[in-house]
Amino acid sequence: MIFGYVRISTKSQNPNLQIDALLKEGVSEKNIYRDISSGAKAERHDLDLMISKLREGDTVLVWKLDRIARSISHLLKLVDEFDKLGVSFKSIKDPFIDTTSAHGKFVLTLFGAIAQLERDIIIERTTAGLKSARRRGVQLGRKKGLGKEAKQKAMLAASYYKENKLPIVDIMKLVGIKSKPTLYKYLAIQGRRNCKECGVIFWSTQQELERAFCDKHIKLENQ
Repeated sequence: MIFGYVRISTKSQNPNLQIDALLKEGVSEKNIYRDISSGAKAERHDLDLMISKLREGDTVLVWKLDRIARSISHLLKLVDEFDKLGVSFKSIKDPFIDTTSAHGKFVLTLFGAIAQLERDIIIERTTAGLKSARRRGVQLGRKKGLGKEAKQKAMLAASYYKENKLPIVDIMKLVGIKSKPTLYKYLAIQGRRNCKECGVIFWSTQQELERAFCDKHIKLENQ
């Protein structure tokens, strides 16, 4: 059985050109599956539905490759899935893609080699770029500290905690913080500390979080 697949990017586009081409190739209208989806969008309901109905010996036909595949790697993934099902794949406007012929299979093998080369080049460039950045002393990864909105939340949370003595749950609701670890992180940045000797809570932005001591135990330590 021959199945056809049609895709347009927006509702304003007309799929009739693709449908007529598939009908001309002998695809029954009931076996033509259609999606309205941009080329970059991964979710395609009718494509998934069509694949679920494929059986060994069937053929999938499209008007052009870009109607079914988002990229070379996506095309290869689809063709591999069809191959495992025992299903052939053809493109009307790209006759060199025909998995029923030796030539078509060879072209797909070349596509696979190109895709792998592209991945290798990207990895090589990324690795070289990271090494170069480290040599120049560039700090990699996310910048430390808080963004503008997070800073405002941290200041507000500390204010509620110190001045209003509100419960943690109420502070989270008022400030819009979803988790307690995040709230305590914000409070720590604002200077909330637990004495490592007695556990008492005090405020100091001068002492490190993991080595904080209240005034009493700082004096004892210095004696």
